[in-house]
Amino acid sequence: MGRIEKSIQIKAPPEKVWEMLAFDRHPEWMGGGEGLKSVEYTSKVRTPKDKYRVGASAHMTTKDAEELDFEITESLENEKITCRGNQKVRGFGNITVILTFSLKPTEAGTEMTFLDNYKMSSILGKILDKLFAQRMGEKQTEKSLEKLKSILEK
Repeated sequence: MGRIEKSIQIKAPPEKVWEMLAFDRHPEWMGGGEGLKSVEYTSKVRTPKDKYRVGASAHMTTKDAEELDFEITESLENEKITCRGNQKVRGFGNITVILTFSLKPTEAGTEMTFLDNYKMSSILGKILDKLFAQRMGEKQTEKSLEKLKSILEK
C-alpha cells in the first residue's frame, strides 16, 4: 500500500477550509486545479451539510477522461473528513484510495494534513508506483495544497 502525507499552514479558519473539502469544490484545487473536469453527487444532497455527511458519494471525471467514485466514511465538521474511492487508471489497473483531510486550528488559521493511502491492484501498477508514480503523486499533492492555500488566502 502506498502512502502520501503532507501538511500545510493556511491563513484561514477551519470553517473556510472545510467548505473547500466538499466533493463539488475539488475541481477548483485538487490536481492543482488542473486535474478534475466534473463532479456529480450520486447521493441525495438536499442541504449544504449533506455534502459532508457519512455516506455522501460522488462520481468524478478527470480531464484525461478517467473516472473515480468516492464516498465519505468519516466526517467531523471542521475537523476531519475521510473518503474512500476507486479509480481505474490506464496502465495501473484499479486503485483503491482512502483520503483523509485533518484540520487543526492555529493562531494564524489552520494546519491541514492530507493523507492518501492507496493500493494498486495490478502487478504492473505496483511496479510503476515504485518507479515513479509515488513521486508524481507527492508532487501533485503539493501542487494541490498550494492551490488550495492560494484560493483561501485571497
